[in-house]
Amino acid sequence: MKSLDKSVSMLQMELAATRSTQGMESSSVDGPSTRKKVFMVIGINTAFSSRKRRDSVRETWMPQGEKLHKLEEEKGIVVRFMIGHSVTANSILDRAVDSEDAQHHDFLRLEHVEGYHELSAKTKIFFSTAVAKWDADFYIKVDDDVHVNLGQLAITLSRYRSKPRVYIGCMKSGPVLSQKNVKYHEPEYWKFGEERNKYFRHATGQIYAISKDLATYISINQPILHKYANEDVSLGAWLIGLDVEHIDERSMCCGTPPDCEWKAQAGNICVASFDWSCSGICQSVEKIKSVHEKCGEGDDGVWGALL
Repeated sequence: MKSLDKSVSMLQMELAATRSTQGMESSSVDGPSTRKKVFMVIGINTAFSSRKRRDSVRETWMPQGEKLHKLEEEKGIVVRFMIGHSVTANSILDRAVDSEDAQHHDFLRLEHVEGYHELSAKTKIFFSTAVAKWDADFYIKVDDDVHVNLGQLAITLSRYRSKPRVYIGCMKSGPVLSQKNVKYHEPEYWKFGEERNKYFRHATGQIYAISKDLATYISINQPILHKYANEDVSLGAWLIGLDVEHIDERSMCCGTPPDCEWKAQAGNICVASFDWSCSGICQSVEKIKSVHEKCGEGDDGVWGALL
């Protein structure tokens, strides 16, 4: 009976996803629009103040110009910096991003007001926007101070292509911080039980991936999904009650050299590298090039990946 209940609930969710997709495809004022079928969509979380970080990513692991277009057409890999807008419409910040996008054509603009304490909302809007635009097998969020090997990421995710509902990243269970004025303070700490309790298992926020059904679920239910103070906790909360397979993929949280360098020399190239102490690469603008040189998969990595 439990098995039957689970099957029925999953069928209901898949039906809702199908209806949502059909709605997306027929919502254009010019008639039905077709979402482009791709393998994965990567949203690089960035802020107005992070131009130097974006340029450092462009100069290392993110293809540019014609190569970025070729990556989409030949490999089905979409990479975009995701950013919303400022509180004031058409501000100097918005115009600066417009100008940058006109130069690089690598932004995904979101209907979202930027702010550090709004990352949970931004995450929901990213998945909803990406699902409406692309029909992907996987949707990935990554921070702009993390080094990524696109080929290794694609190869890693391709192993789970046959699974309908997967949540992939470096799973953790950190303490729920009830003290005010500390980083990662949780205002709703009482919901997680007694003091000094830990959160449920969830992927660390520097980089994670979810499959199509889960991104569609978030898109459909966006208005009623609760936002916790920390974005990675929010995503874990949205998925914890679903029939989801959590994949603890440690290659998505390698350290910077020498850690990722040793692993690369041993033939175990990392998907992503960053410093836990900084929740990203420490001083990433200055150091990401060195990480790329020592831990990168090489220019042919993503082009030679068999998906």
